[in-house]
Amino acid sequence: MGKASAAIVANNCRTSFPNIKLALVVGVCGVVPYGPAGEEIILGDVVISDGVIQYDLGRRLPGRFERKDTLLDSLGRPNIEIRGLLAKLKGLRGRKQLGAAISTYLGVLQNEPLLAAEYPGAVHDRLFEATYRHVGDQEPCQQVGCDGNPVPRRRLHHDKDDPRPAVHFGLIASGDSVMKSGEDRDAIALREGAIAFEMEGAGVWDTFPCVVIKGACDYADSHTSKSWQRYAAATAAACMKAFLSHWVPSVLAGPTQTLPAGPYFVVPYPKNETFVGRDAILKKLQERLSTSSQPRIALFGLGGIGKTQIVTAYAYWLHETYPEMSVFWVHASSAERFRQAYATIARECHVPGLDDPEADILALVKAWLERTHQGRWLMVVDNADDKQVFYTLPEDEGGSSPSQDGGIARFLPESPHGSILVTTRDRQVGVLLTKGRTRAVEEICKMDKRESDQLVRATLDGLEVTVDEISLLTSRLEYLPLALVQAAAYIRMNVMAVSRYLQLLDKSDHHGLELLSKEFDTIRRDSGTPQAVAATWILSFKHIEKRSKLAGEFLSLMSFFDRQAIPKEFISCYCHRRQEPIDGDGELESQQKDIQLEEALGLLKAFSFISENKNSKFTIHRLVQLVTRKWIVTNGTMDQFARQALMTVFDLYPYGTFENRDAGKAELGGGRMQKISNCKQ
Repeated sequence: MGKASAAIVANNCRTSFPNIKLALVVGVCGVVPYGPAGEEIILGDVVISDGVIQYDLGRRLPGRFERKDTLLDSLGRPNIEIRGLLAKLKGLRGRKQLGAAISTYLGVLQNEPLLAAEYPGAVHDRLFEATYRHVGDQEPCQQVGCDGNPVPRRRLHHDKDDPRPAVHFGLIASGDSVMKSGEDRDAIALREGAIAFEMEGAGVWDTFPCVVIKGACDYADSHTSKSWQRYAAATAAACMKAFLSHWVPSVLAGPTQTLPAGPYFVVPYPKNETFVGRDAILKKLQERLSTSSQPRIALFGLGGIGKTQIVTAYAYWLHETYPEMSVFWVHASSAERFRQAYATIARECHVPGLDDPEADILALVKAWLERTHQGRWLMVVDNADDKQVFYTLPEDEGGSSPSQDGGIARFLPESPHGSILVTTRDRQVGVLLTKGRTRAVEEICKMDKRESDQLVRATLDGLEVTVDEISLLTSRLEYLPLALVQAAAYIRMNVMAVSRYLQLLDKSDHHGLELLSKEFDTIRRDSGTPQAVAATWILSFKHIEKRSKLAGEFLSLMSFFDRQAIPKEFISCYCHRRQEPIDGDGELESQQKDIQLEEALGLLKAFSFISENKNSKFTIHRLVQLVTRKWIVTNGTMDQFARQALMTVFDLYPYGTFENRDAGKAELGGGRMQKISNCKQ
């Protein structure tokens, strides 16, 4: 692992578990054949640290290495509790008790065949002179024929069958490289008094009160072999358990801490001082969440439409207007993020039972919120975009409804004194999470012109800009909040005139895509969520494709037509011409294909990528169409869907009459098919 990796792990543990009193670093090591007093150390013995030195910390000078060993550069000695226990175990009685316990625990491990912790045999415990180097590279000594003079081992001679592991106390040398040199081993051992070499202890030593317990698996020379590692690991593990049976941590009495009793405000974002508009939806939230019992409301809309910002503004309004009410925020883009959010709530609110290692944190927080004495609360469930995170989907989605038995939806609390506010890109998820109450699902549409202008002025942060430039910028970006904020960030970062940005945006679809793909930093969006508009929508595309391959194909096909008034016949024609069966179970009847066509289109409408008018014609958002083209170029399906678009038009307009020619040209966006090469670039 190495010192650095061990230090990272130790520091992360200290952050999560600040009350740790003892860290044990247990594993295998290379040993010096003889200790400072001449005692014999053989393979399988255990070394317990008196202290740890970093033997590779220093200066490489011409022809020599000078270790830093000043007081400030050295690792400290063990604390008084550890020193006291080590002194006890070094005594005759302590050694006997430790040795007997190790034998017992080692026997238990060796009774488990899968551990393969048997003693390899004295014949494989071979020690050569330090100057005799291994003949081969990775092969063991027996294969390459190492025939140097072996150093006689008295303990092996007396007990050839299975010598009992001995315990040695002393300094352990820790470094970032494996010691495989007998000469360097002896030189460091003579100079420092070390009896073992390993790679993790120094990384943990200064983070926690620490003891290193390692089993000897080689002699730290060039003749190392992995055949001893399992047995050495088992002896170290047995010694660790025996050591812990003697460890009695002191309990320090501290001042009584008064835990906060609420209300709580667990929201990860600061208040957005540049938030503007959205008065209508904020008023709806204020009315609905204050009048009904146990309401659940879902806001759905296109990625980047501003759902999270609206909910953040509402959370701060609620906190200021009703300070006695608690607000909790849960990221729900994945099951892991959901669990992390519940763990944060449990930590911040000191939920009883949090310290129980057997407790299910999701069930614990749910039960805690459902208790009546917690007071009124609001839980924001943000970015609930993936249905499969919340519900177990049947293999055949057309066969039955989703079940929450295997998903995290069952851990959403239900209480008359609590409310849940969901944000999602998928209207279908919103309907499910509000228990089918379609009136509780509100679509968030793009901003109006006035709101968009206000947002751009606020985010440009004082840069000079004319009214006409702002009006052009907001209309070009379709009044989409994330695109407007992204454009303002790019303009600020590059100290660019708005007119120049508009020139780049209008230059070509390629330039527009490049600008929509630029990532930017903001403190008011989840760090785990893409910031750029293009990346945000591509994430939605992947969600759609995971749910319905057919829906992803429809979106790809639509990107080649004029974005407005796409006839439903085009989609139906493609669906019925499609070669492979929709569900992979063989050729489907026409009626079944129509059902799956409607479901796939419904999914695209649920994600707000397309809308349908009363004449069964579809409109796709202009910026969505641009990003879709980038997506299919990235996936290598540009040519495939270009051909499909042409075939669709030819199937529906097979004759070259003037009427058909004009209609086909209109559907293809006034000759857009001739511009496919520009999309590829």
